[in-house]
Amino acid sequence: MKLYSSIEKRKLLDELNNRIRSCEKCSLSVTRKNALIGEGNIDARIMFVALSPGAKEDVQNKMFVGPSGQVFNRLLDKVNIKRESVFMTNLVKCVLPKNRKPKTNEIELCSRFLEEEISIIQPEVIVPLGYYATQAIIVKYHTNPAILNRSFKSINGRLLFSDKIKVFPLTHPSALLYNPSFEPDTLKKYMRLERFL
Repeated sequence: MKLYSSIEKRKLLDELNNRIRSCEKCSLSVTRKNALIGEGNIDARIMFVALSPGAKEDVQNKMFVGPSGQVFNRLLDKVNIKRESVFMTNLVKCVLPKNRKPKTNEIELCSRFLEEEISIIQPEVIVPLGYYATQAIIVKYHTNPAILNRSFKSINGRLLFSDKIKVFPLTHPSALLYNPSFEPDTLKKYMRLERFL
């Protein structure tokens, strides 16, 4: 893997972001306001990958500004991780109408963008948030296919190694909106991220 300077990363990311913003490869391009690009520290050691923008993110064209974002920010604050120190992106770059599940073709089309983001940012660890982001990352980067047969619960908060990258799946912050009782356990898992700072 080629190592990039910060200047090279910025140039490559700008080119990629222009392609993301103008993408019309699936029907989500008709219903979205914005194709949301990743944001944060381009030299981050930690890259968070969520499923897709929510309605507020689509309108404001910014990562984690809705209710899930408030939970995400609170979790980061509690474990002393500055939002400015990480890179955040989505598996699917456009809002999913009525919060529906992503279609296979939407994941396949957008994962190409995600792969480019990962190769540009070159994080030490990828933190997929929730089931879909975790599955997509494992399919692409993990050398042990048996991991795919395990439940999300069994790999949530566990560091997975491959010859390509470290993956640390975590609960998506939106889960805490529906199940606040998950927060203490989720917080313990988020605390394990400190080792990558």
